Amino acid sequence: MADPRQHVPGTDRVLAHPEVAAAAERLGRGLVKKAVHAAQQRARTGEIDASHVVAETLAGLPDSAASSRPVLNATGVLLHTNLGRAPLSRAAIDAMERAAGTTDVELDLDTGRRGPRGAAALAALCAAVPLAEAAHVVNNGAAALSLAATALAQGREIVLARGEMVEIGDGFRIPELLTATGARLHEVGTTNRVRLDDYRSAVGPDTGFVLKVHPSNFVITGFTSAVPVDALRGLGAPVVVDIGSGLLNPHPVLPQEPDATSTLADGADLVLASGDKLLGGPQAGLLLGRAEIVQQLRRHPLARAMRVDKLTLAALEATLRGPLTPTEQSLRRDQPSLLRRAESLATGFSAAGIPASAQCSEATVGGGGAPGVTLPSAAVVLPERFAELLRRGTPPVLACIARDRCLLDLAAVPPEHDDELRRAVLAAA
Repeated sequence: MADPRQHVPGTDRVLAHPEVAAAAERLGRGLVKKAVHAAQQRARTGEIDASHVVAETLAGLPDSAASSRPVLNATGVLLHTNLGRAPLSRAAIDAMERAAGTTDVELDLDTGRRGPRGAAALAALCAAVPLAEAAHVVNNGAAALSLAATALAQGREIVLARGEMVEIGDGFRIPELLTATGARLHEVGTTNRVRLDDYRSAVGPDTGFVLKVHPSNFVITGFTSAVPVDALRGLGAPVVVDIGSGLLNPHPVLPQEPDATSTLADGADLVLASGDKLLGGPQAGLLLGRAEIVQQLRRHPLARAMRVDKLTLAALEATLRGPLTPTEQSLRRDQPSLLRRAESLATGFSAAGIPASAQCSEATVGGGGAPGVTLPSAAVVLPERFAELLRRGTPPVLACIARDRCLLDLAAVPPEHDDELRRAVLAAA
């Protein structure tokens, strides 16, 4: 009897197939070649017919050369750190695609000489926060704080309230970051109370700056007191404020969340914020404030190591100048419209034999923004077993489990993704 392995097509022949060749152009020859070898092996062992090697190769290929997968965020957390925080706007995505090739990121096309890097993005940032005399961008919020501490307080003291010595995700602690820069911490007050006299007695010739940190992921209530930014003016040291969540201006939905404009108006010399939280842009650390301080930071040798790339600058500028971001759209959605969407989805699922209902729910900002604040939302309720099925599906859907039920909260799901969510649930069923 003839050996079936004789009929297995050779690697070059499979790679020359038009569809396989097109996939190699898109995904890379090495990745496609591995899929060819896997399909050939299955044919040699008799798992598939030799005539199916091309089809098996194509079926085994990923959609992208990168392993990351788009996920539908039905958790009710708008800025989910594990899902990459803020989803970018279409304008920001388009800007990144335009910047992916060779661009004028550091070239003045009028003169043909080297130009200031990211000038357009910095101008857009200053236009969004007119009280900022200057701005600088680094690769994330921690980098912004590290740069400020190194440039302004290396070998000197940073005055910081004990109640603001916070730890955020993945064990990241503000005190450890600050001391790693070579600065010393001068703690003032207690965990729950700090007074202006505490700061006044701590500030001296060895003070690099006074730091205020927004406790972005917790709230202390009860017998508490804190010193506002405007009261720290005139102590003889710069006032640096890390507002964390990246809100540039006051927001009607989040009236208690600190923003860059108000903080500068209160007298801060430098404001630090993140770009991928409430601003709704790419991961970045934003520094805004007095021109002389920003220039000092920009010229520090460490700034080079924290420099952002052309894609980040393009996405940031488009976020600032473009239409409403997905994050802002989520903040503006009202509960009645969310409930109508949830009811429509639940009705369709019930008609397909899936136990489903709709209910009002509460969403949160997440990503270290607006701690303790809930946003009126709505969710589709499914049996708990759907949570794992949806997470493992295509596309993956991340839900919330509450009281032994799977909740698909719609606060962070754009309406145009409802059909995709519907198909995912039907496939899971």
